[in-house]
Amino acid sequence: MGNSYAGQLKSAQFEEALHNSIEASLRCSSVVPRPIFSQLYLDPDQHPFSSADVKPKVEDLDKDLVHRYTQNGSLDFSNNLTVNEMEDDEDDEEMSDSNSPPIPYSQKPAPEGSCTTDGFCQAGKDLRLVSLCMEQIDIPAGFLLVGAKSPNLPEHILVCAVDKRFLPDDHGKNALLGFSGNCIGCGERGFRYFTEFSNHINLKLTTQPKKQKHLKYYLVRSSQGVLSKGPLICWKECRSRQSSATCHSMKPNSSGSSTVTPENGTTNGYKSGFIQTDAANGNSSHGGKSSASSSTPARPGNYSLSPRPSYASGDQATMFISGPPKKRHRGWYPGSPVPQPGLVVPVPTVRPLSRTESLLSAPVPQTPLTGILQPRPIPAGETVIVPENLLSNSGVRPVILIGYGTLPYFYGNVGDIVVSPLLVNCYKIPQLENKDLEHLGLTGSQLLSVENMILLTIQYLVRLGPDQIPLREEFEQIMLKAMQEFTLRERALQMGAQCTPVSPGQLPWLARLVASVSQDLVHVIVTQNSLAEGISETLRTLSEMRHYQRLPDYVVAICASKIRGNEFCVVVLGQHQSRALAESMLTTSEFLKEISYELITGKVSFLASHFKTTSLGDDLDKLLDKMQQRRGSVVTPFNGDLNECVSAQEAAAMIPTQNLDLDNETFQIYQPQLTVARKLLSQVCAIADSGSQSLDLGHFSKVDFIIIVPRSEVLVQQTLQRIRQSGVLVDLGLEENGTAYQRAEKYVVRLDNEIQTKFEVFMRRVKQNPYTLFVLVHDNSHVELTSVISGSLSHGEPSHGLADRVINCREVLEAFNLLVLQVSSFPYTLQTQQSRISSSNEVHWIQLDSMEDMSCQEKLYFGLNEYSKSLQWGITSPLLRCDETFEKMVNTLLERYPRLHSMVVRCYLLIQQYSEALMALTTMASLRDHSTPETLSIMDDLISSPGKTRSGRHMLIIRVPSVQLAMLAKERLQEVRDKLGLQYRFEIILGNPASELSVATHFVARLKTWRGNEPEEWTPRTYQDLEGLPCIVILTGKDPLGETFPRSLKYCDLRLIDSSYLTRTALEQEVGLACCYVSKEVIRGPAVALDLSGKEQERATTSENDADELLIDLERPQSNSSAVTGTSGSIMENGVSSSSTADKSQKLSLTPGFQSPANSVGLDEGVSAGTAGAGETLKQECDSLGPQLASSSTSKPPPPSSGARALPWPGQAPRGCRGLHAALPPVVILSKAAYSLLGAPRGGKPPASSSLLPHADVAWVSALRPLLHKDMSSEEQSLYYRQWTSARQHHADFSNQPDPASGARTCHPRRLLLTGPPQVGKTGSYLQFLRILFRMLIRLLEVDVYDEGEINTDHSESSEVSQSEGEPWPDIESFSKMPFDVSVHDPKYSLMSLVYTEKLAGVKQEAIKDSKAEEPRKRGTMSMMLTKYAAYNTFHHCEQCHQYMDFTSAAQMSDSTLHAFTFSSSMLGEEVQLYFIIPKSKESHFVFSKQGKHLESMRLPLVSDKNLNAVKSPIFTPSSGRHEHGLLNLFHAMEGISHLHLLVVKEYEMPLYRKYWPNHIMLVLPGMFNNAGVGAARFLIKELSYHNLELERNRLEELGVKRQCVWPFIVVMDDSCVLWNIHSVQDQSSQPMEAGVSSKNVSLKSVLQHIEATPKIIHYAILGIQKWSSKLTSQSLKAPFSRCHVHDFILLNIDLTQNVQYDFNRYFCEDVDFNLRTNSSGLLICRFNNFSLMKKHVQVGGQRDFIIKPKIMVSESLAPILPLQYVCAPDSEHTLLAAPAQFLLEKFLQHASYKLFPKAIHNFKSPVLAIDCYLNIGPEVAICYVSSRPHSSNVSCEGVFFSGLLLYLCDSFVGADLLKKFNFLKGATLCVICQDRSSLRQTIVRLELEDEWQFRLRDEFQTANSSDDKPLYFLTGRHV
Repeated sequence: MGNSYAGQLKSAQFEEALHNSIEASLRCSSVVPRPIFSQLYLDPDQHPFSSADVKPKVEDLDKDLVHRYTQNGSLDFSNNLTVNEMEDDEDDEEMSDSNSPPIPYSQKPAPEGSCTTDGFCQAGKDLRLVSLCMEQIDIPAGFLLVGAKSPNLPEHILVCAVDKRFLPDDHGKNALLGFSGNCIGCGERGFRYFTEFSNHINLKLTTQPKKQKHLKYYLVRSSQGVLSKGPLICWKECRSRQSSATCHSMKPNSSGSSTVTPENGTTNGYKSGFIQTDAANGNSSHGGKSSASSSTPARPGNYSLSPRPSYASGDQATMFISGPPKKRHRGWYPGSPVPQPGLVVPVPTVRPLSRTESLLSAPVPQTPLTGILQPRPIPAGETVIVPENLLSNSGVRPVILIGYGTLPYFYGNVGDIVVSPLLVNCYKIPQLENKDLEHLGLTGSQLLSVENMILLTIQYLVRLGPDQIPLREEFEQIMLKAMQEFTLRERALQMGAQCTPVSPGQLPWLARLVASVSQDLVHVIVTQNSLAEGISETLRTLSEMRHYQRLPDYVVAICASKIRGNEFCVVVLGQHQSRALAESMLTTSEFLKEISYELITGKVSFLASHFKTTSLGDDLDKLLDKMQQRRGSVVTPFNGDLNECVSAQEAAAMIPTQNLDLDNETFQIYQPQLTVARKLLSQVCAIADSGSQSLDLGHFSKVDFIIIVPRSEVLVQQTLQRIRQSGVLVDLGLEENGTAYQRAEKYVVRLDNEIQTKFEVFMRRVKQNPYTLFVLVHDNSHVELTSVISGSLSHGEPSHGLADRVINCREVLEAFNLLVLQVSSFPYTLQTQQSRISSSNEVHWIQLDSMEDMSCQEKLYFGLNEYSKSLQWGITSPLLRCDETFEKMVNTLLERYPRLHSMVVRCYLLIQQYSEALMALTTMASLRDHSTPETLSIMDDLISSPGKTRSGRHMLIIRVPSVQLAMLAKERLQEVRDKLGLQYRFEIILGNPASELSVATHFVARLKTWRGNEPEEWTPRTYQDLEGLPCIVILTGKDPLGETFPRSLKYCDLRLIDSSYLTRTALEQEVGLACCYVSKEVIRGPAVALDLSGKEQERATTSENDADELLIDLERPQSNSSAVTGTSGSIMENGVSSSSTADKSQKLSLTPGFQSPANSVGLDEGVSAGTAGAGETLKQECDSLGPQLASSSTSKPPPPSSGARALPWPGQAPRGCRGLHAALPPVVILSKAAYSLLGAPRGGKPPASSSLLPHADVAWVSALRPLLHKDMSSEEQSLYYRQWTSARQHHADFSNQPDPASGARTCHPRRLLLTGPPQVGKTGSYLQFLRILFRMLIRLLEVDVYDEGEINTDHSESSEVSQSEGEPWPDIESFSKMPFDVSVHDPKYSLMSLVYTEKLAGVKQEAIKDSKAEEPRKRGTMSMMLTKYAAYNTFHHCEQCHQYMDFTSAAQMSDSTLHAFTFSSSMLGEEVQLYFIIPKSKESHFVFSKQGKHLESMRLPLVSDKNLNAVKSPIFTPSSGRHEHGLLNLFHAMEGISHLHLLVVKEYEMPLYRKYWPNHIMLVLPGMFNNAGVGAARFLIKELSYHNLELERNRLEELGVKRQCVWPFIVVMDDSCVLWNIHSVQDQSSQPMEAGVSSKNVSLKSVLQHIEATPKIIHYAILGIQKWSSKLTSQSLKAPFSRCHVHDFILLNIDLTQNVQYDFNRYFCEDVDFNLRTNSSGLLICRFNNFSLMKKHVQVGGQRDFIIKPKIMVSESLAPILPLQYVCAPDSEHTLLAAPAQFLLEKFLQHASYKLFPKAIHNFKSPVLAIDCYLNIGPEVAICYVSSRPHSSNVSCEGVFFSGLLLYLCDSFVGADLLKKFNFLKGATLCVICQDRSSLRQTIVRLELEDEWQFRLRDEFQTANSSDDKPLYFLTGRHV
């Protein structure tokens, strides 16, 4: 049975049908019942009656209510109304008798543990179409996706993949018996039996599974990529194909984003449009797209109005099931216009749709439930026949807004109606996640009932009023608010008592009640059976209406069916509304095609002929010719009145004398642009630092770029101009100075057909230059962002998919040296769920808070928000206007020409308005009354004042999107201009993106004169070049593309931008044309005016603002048609409030500096300053000239020609308000529709435009979503759009779907988005970004190193022992004979006390004094290129040292282990516990105990080891505060060889260092040293190393190694050592010139290996190298080795220096102190002079001073504490400080030499004697260091009289006898420093100091610490 074809007549069925027919005829009263055969074979809707049989069918019926519409945007002709899908259920009864229940089919139980949920397969994977519709499903070749229906899930279709050989062909034949299918959920393949397959997909059938019955539909992908239900599978020779030849029927569909698509393509969010096919043409009403997707192409042909198809003879064979003969029923004629009502066996009750299903469903015949079931005729119920000539008769093309429920089929003249899915998604409540619902304030349960939706819809329509059209976004917000209120109410009712919903019975009267307040604009029709009745009724009424009768704007048809519940739709009949809705369904491209179609086919001829006559009825052309003949000459080009004429030749030759002060400013980068460029740069750095390895900035040394712009010639030229002016090509080193001008063109490419070749050249450059970072700038990137795939479908649109092909091609995505920067003013289309740009890579223009930044900026940006806000300024002529008079004229015309697109009508009217205004102003004053005041004032401005004012602003933009209309406008206006003799007065330019600007030669000559020094062949290339030229620019093209207009732009006429522009981008980019920068006063002035508007009493007294304010108000020409804004008081006819009028005239007389003219000019008379220099009169400009203006309170203003009354102008305009008139932003004139969306509503809400769909290429994800609020920054808006919008299928980002497994979005890591308002300066900003990016790359390759010459060279001891030059190592014998140079030469110590030598005594002191001038000095640095041997900080990333740094995994952190290490220190007198943090990879350097992994020692090599791939000495680097900036990456400096490097860090900084340097060994100092200085770190390094040396000696001794063979050296180096150099002296040439020094960069490895190879190295105590300086001369290199101080980078022999310690208390000069001690112990210190060290200037961390603060803060703002306050008398009331005692002492001594050692100041013959210590006591003083140790070597002190004695924590070696050896000057001073007071007293007694020194009580001091911090004490005294 499973695969046999049905179709044989079954006896049971026959009996049943017979029975039913008899029963029906008995009940029937009206017509003869249909014959039994016709019932059986022609009517698929027949049903047996037994209740048992009905059960499955009710469900089947119900499931077919749903999803009857295809989702692919084609008209669904696959199932006609009479062919219900119930036909497939006939097979149910094959085995059952008519009255017995069906035999239940016994299914095998599902296997254990498998899923049995409906809609899921046994593996638990979802198969429902709704959840899979967006998935990309891979199916094997030869398989098709089909939909199966499960009886338990009527509303869902399950998706299966079936081998198409087992499915029938188009004729219902040739299906192989059997089955082969795959499960697309879990991917299981190869089901060979349908029974087995149906078990797997959980169909749970009660009858035997048969593929014919359960595989219902083919599934197709719509143009949006959505998988949706397609045509039925034609099992039984497809009865559903009757409909393929169907009559002109039309059926909307339910998908939110696509609907009926006739040839007009996509729409504003929906696909749909005019069905513009007249029945007579024989076109099918849907174009090419639908045939591709529907299973059979619709055939044009015999259009009959009958709901049954009429057949062409060829179709007959395919119409019926193979079976009995095809007898045609006699009551059914092929062509009869009205169907004969046949009889239908009614269907039993169908339960109403459950609310979760799709809200549109297939029509199903049904009957009201009455006592008896009455048969009823089918055709009348569910079809609507559109009356003939509906549009012609009524002048209205009704728009049917799909509501909730089933729309009927439409037949007949369907071209005259439009079905719009505008609000359909509002009624589908989306399934949101709980968190989203909570965010919206909803609970999952509270969704609206249909009744509530209906009432809300009616309320909304009533509220709209006669002017507005319904907006989806507005209504969605209303629905959301309603749901929120329900939720609140529900919560208020304590979660139990349900609020009573509207019952279906109450609905009709409630609906009528709500509509009753609409003054008959909204009607409600309630029907009982179906919506079709209501719609038919409405259309019938409409076609019979007479013109004088008033139509309602909206008819809400409600079907209150008891069976299916309530359904409804809205029929829009309002002339304005229906047209606006129909037009808004077309996308821009579509309506532009529509317009060109109307122009080409001559549909506009009626309209054109209407405009052949003037408003006064004269023939326009004849009139113009007459005027031309009468005139004979032309109006003077400039500097003259309109009445002055000259001959044409004379006019052409006239050239202005004066240069306009155009201030063609040189290209400047302003502060905001700099800031944004820096934000871009830091974002690029963030990408590089992100650790994702997607960008390695250290790799690049050059920047190159290309800029891609949309197809606009002017934009290309404008970008080229900016590139040339900015000099960026030369700055980046891309071009030479001379050639850069010509070569600029290769850097700007426009998106046209040639881009492919140019782009390939660019990509070749990218591949060939891996060390160059390329930046691909995609400017105006929101334009034409369509995908390549959709490009093939877009009939001949040239730019489709080009941007996608370039920006998203694989090479661009993969090139590691290419950054993509997308730049856009309207980035919304780039901010969707599928965006390729990470939200963190968006850089937004800085928010200019107008008030704060005013001080620093000359000009302020005046953009969209400012335009909206300016409406509240309360001035008489707002900057955003709506020309009401024009709108009235348009509406009258639109009613007369209902078949034309409104833009055509508007354009023709606009041309006439401008033409008549020109005539009115020149010759025919009688036409004045027929031009709108707006138009008149614009033209008056344009033609009556050229050349009179120097700052002329005479440019007008008329925006005409259609190129054909724009050309028409240009021709017409040019013709009128020329015939009126104005061709030399102003130019008319067609601004077509596809072509260059063309300007008449005499105007070019004039521009050249104004500009001054332009070359002969110069022509204007950009709109900015037209600065100052009086002209009309007719700007055409689909979108404005970001062209910048000059400041002479005064008016921007957007009256053609109407309701077709219902997306945020489309609207805002039009107004973006007028955005610009203005001077501050413009914004400040009106703000003042606004503030004072209500304060009449204060007016008289406050007058300092008045001057500004008056100017502002005078500046704005007034217009009677502007909406009144911001004023209070009674409103007069011309839109000025009476209260403000009085104040303003009163104020005029108060304004200081103005003499009140005899007749004080009231503001209403439209005074406007024709400003600038002193003494120029104010010209009166009358904007409002119509006679209708004579207002009650002012006399009618005279026309401008009657001589202007002058106001004397004061000598200087007050407070820099000169030329304000030139500074005002352009005036924008909008259509009413645009004005209502852009004008700022009250209550501080954002303009309505911001809540519109952001762009036509994206769709809202859900109808329930929060509102955008006005304070949302552009960052927040971006996140909002990324959450709530998704890319449509033709969008370039559509293919970037999130990863199905993880849901993660794939953003491209090297792509950035720069967004900022239009004309804000983004181009300058990204050019500056390129420049600073290049500088940064160079800086990354550079480093600032200290560059200072050595100090104290003139008084150092010269080395007596000669050394042979060029020796690589010192010879120990001769070296030990050299004297030690105690002078310090390191320039960092230039502000330090000199160390006394005998040489120093003879030096002239003055010289030194001068050099030690001012204190806080800047140390000299120099920029050096980094080499491959540099040390790096954390910001360096490269492949080689990636392992060394190892940022990658968090796992690494835990891989290191912490080891305690304890040793005893005799100096500290206690045990010290240090911690080592040792990464796993470094454990080989340590010795651990066998058990317990206890750290025993650090391995040391042997002196005799010779390993070229290692250095022997462990390297210790103390570091503090430089976890990021310390140069701790030695990988390159060590050439990648193995080395032992330990970071020495303080305990509290350990976590930070560990985070940044996870692979380094850390030595953590004990907590007691957290506040200690660098002395403590060095002390502990040395102590630890010595202790370790002993341990290693012991360990190795056991292995038979001699103790002295263990390597005793360590390296101690700073964390700022960056580069090492080797120097050699070149041979001296014959001239006695200084020999040159050649130096080469070498690695740290080679320096260390060289020094470690020194012969007899263990006899040296310290080895070091010299500091690099650019002043290194051969003189300083003469000696290859010096015996002197070494700093910053030393090899320290810890064995020899065992008894010499660093002073662990010290913060400063600890190395000088240590060197002096080492030397006095007779040890050798050697400096290698042929090596030098470069130290980086690191700004942060290191040896920074403590911020010294009082311990107890008394008040916040304390004066800084001076160094002399660091000490105090003991027990005094002094402010105690929170700083270590030793630090305070050292800082005090540096500054206190005048107080402590007055005799020593600049007296180097008599130094201060310091015993066993070196302390810095200021640069004015010299210190003589003497060691108290026996056998120490000291400087000779014979005959030296010391000027002071410094004893610092002296030990027992210092005795009274020692001190007696030294001589002191009379009055020399003493300073004894001790740990506490008692030791201070003991020291004085022990050293017998009181014998020679005199002390006073008040000479005892302590450091200003509290006693807890252990202050140091000192005593001062004088020598007696």
